[in-house]
Amino acid sequence: MITSRAEVSVRYAETDMMGVVYHGSYLPWLEIGRTALLKEHGLPYRQLEAEGYFLPVLEVSLRYLKPARYDDTVIITTMLREKPALRIRMEYELHRGADLIATGSSLHAFIDREGRPVRPPAAFAAVMKRLFA
Repeated sequence: MITSRAEVSVRYAETDMMGVVYHGSYLPWLEIGRTALLKEHGLPYRQLEAEGYFLPVLEVSLRYLKPARYDDTVIITTMLREKPALRIRMEYELHRGADLIATGSSLHAFIDREGRPVRPPAAFAAVMKRLFA
């Protein structure tokens, strides 16, 4: 398993009239966690795109446990539990201090510039083989 941690500070624009983070605001936080994990392990998403590979979201799920509010610091822990092949499943835990406020997952597949499913690039596969050895 590989993990990554990223931090966000809740912006006012991410909250609703109750002062609670709007449920849709969590999705960009998952993206922050996902791209941080790839970058920290030598696989920046920008590089994958430059090489003609993309990772669209096939499915996403979130479970909201406790609210986050304006100016809270949220820690996003992203986990890749299994070595990816054609698909990649990321799991997420979002904490405010010691409180677990949300959990989630996202499933992605590699596609090329024309939108066709493809195998991951050789460099990506090599990094994953090393990390999951």
